[in-house]
Amino acid sequence: MHTTYAAVPTKTLVHDSQMKHATIKDLDNDTRVFAVDKTIEAKKVTFQNRYGFDVAGHLYLPKDFDDKKQYKAVVVTGPFGAVKEQSSGLYAQEMAKNGFVAVAFDPSTTGESSGKRRNMGSPEIFTEDYSAAVDFVSNLKFVNSQQIGAIGICGLSGMAITAATNDTRIKAVATSAMYDMSDSIRNHYQGDYYTPEQREIVKHHLAEMRDEEAKTGKSIPGSHELAVDKDGKVISTKTMFPDKLPADASDVVKGFYDYYVSRAYHPRAINSNTLAWDSTTPYGFFNFSLMEHIKELSPRPLLLITGDKAHSKYFSDAVYAAADGPKEEIVVPGATHTDLYDQMDKIPFDRLVAFFNKYLGE
Repeated sequence: MHTTYAAVPTKTLVHDSQMKHATIKDLDNDTRVFAVDKTIEAKKVTFQNRYGFDVAGHLYLPKDFDDKKQYKAVVVTGPFGAVKEQSSGLYAQEMAKNGFVAVAFDPSTTGESSGKRRNMGSPEIFTEDYSAAVDFVSNLKFVNSQQIGAIGICGLSGMAITAATNDTRIKAVATSAMYDMSDSIRNHYQGDYYTPEQREIVKHHLAEMRDEEAKTGKSIPGSHELAVDKDGKVISTKTMFPDKLPADASDVVKGFYDYYVSRAYHPRAINSNTLAWDSTTPYGFFNFSLMEHIKELSPRPLLLITGDKAHSKYFSDAVYAAADGPKEEIVVPGATHTDLYDQMDKIPFDRLVAFFNKYLGE
């Protein structure tokens, strides 16, 4: 448990907010699971997206904050199934340490964000949440509305890029440990997941889940990436991981487990093994592809951060190849996928800050 010392009166920030459906409150009951910098103040906020979901976030203020000034801002979320108290909060805090106003948020239906149906993944709504976060920060009087960027971590990277493609208020976008969740859920690792027959089996499984939820009126937890075993049966679990990993677990699975269940456990995080996605989550990602219009991102600049040991590197490579400029890809030597969640010696924050300073303006 951490204590946040209020140096900036919350009522001052409330006065400076021009968004009608938004709140700013003191951050009490602080449950962040990274090293909190007491010199960086954080507030608890909500803002409504255009579907009426109340998106919950943490607003990070630069050191020596002066509400009479105007600051650059970034909005950040991810990974897929994580909460703002984990990796996205760390990234937001670091950006605030470098002079940015930053908001880390929980995507709709997850964490502390609203949604009667809990933990329902959606490529469209999660993309909208980025624009809603821009609505919030651009209507803070101490933010320069022409200097706003977006950061996506892991499975929210595709949504960050997609949002920036059409929301011209986002002047630059960066990703870290990128995953394209539409591709990952529909095709899995490097496209080798399903045969056509297996895909049909999965579609029938999803139809059964929908029918059961319709009959009972209850959400059924399940895996967001569904496997098919050798007997043609769908494999779905009610938590992300088993209570104890098998001895032959892959290094990739061990990396996720070590982050979510060990060093960054949070009870509201789907991936921390206390929750699961709604079993019908794959529908949205089967039906709609993220980044289909990535060419239209240009002239907004793109930065992709990955590791040379990251199993997900091919996602960043593919996006870099597909996007027009300005674009840059940073490959961190020795970094795995989950190293880029919280390992301060691996995450190139100096390059990230330099990127946004360059394209948002000093």
